[in-house]
Amino acid sequence: MNDKMKNYIKNEIMESYKIKKILWKDDVLINTIKIVAEKAIKVYKNKNKILIAGNGGSAADAQHIAGELVSRFKFDRPGLPAIALTTDTSIITSIGNDYGYDYLFERQIQANGMNGDMFIGITTSGNSINIIKAFEECKKKGIITVGITGKSGGKIEGLCDYCIKAPSNETPRIQECHIMIGHIICAIIEKELFGEEG
Repeated sequence: MNDKMKNYIKNEIMESYKIKKILWKDDVLINTIKIVAEKAIKVYKNKNKILIAGNGGSAADAQHIAGELVSRFKFDRPGLPAIALTTDTSIITSIGNDYGYDYLFERQIQANGMNGDMFIGITTSGNSINIIKAFEECKKKGIITVGITGKSGGKIEGLCDYCIKAPSNETPRIQECHIMIGHIICAIIEKELFGEEG
């Protein structure tokens, strides 16, 4: 491997580290993550569920987080109800075909969301129309709304109950923060509901 490529790799790692260090120092942001984790624990104690959605890489993050909750994260325990609204191709294509892409998540929340559930909408820009419409539907149904986005917050900041803003404007850095934040929330939920590992 030539030095130029090695330097590029090291620089990318350092850039990711810098953003996470900013997050680490931000008490307001840390407190928001804490509150979201506490609300999620309450959702599960009340026998409700978590719905998660996003587009592109954020769709993958939604599925990743749902997988950690339904299966396991750090240790074996009963599964927790979580649904990624990005996985059923028949539902996605029928809504896209009949109503349009903007209604992809709104329609699923209308069908499967219940009062007391939590919806996590992941969008790096904070401006994804289908996430915005999902939040609007959640408000009608009494569903707790969490936006996970980038530094600006975008349009969703004013539409959700809690907004976790990764401190960057660069999509790769935002997404790297998003999955770390998702992991932290999953770990807290698991620990608080089922006790420490081992």
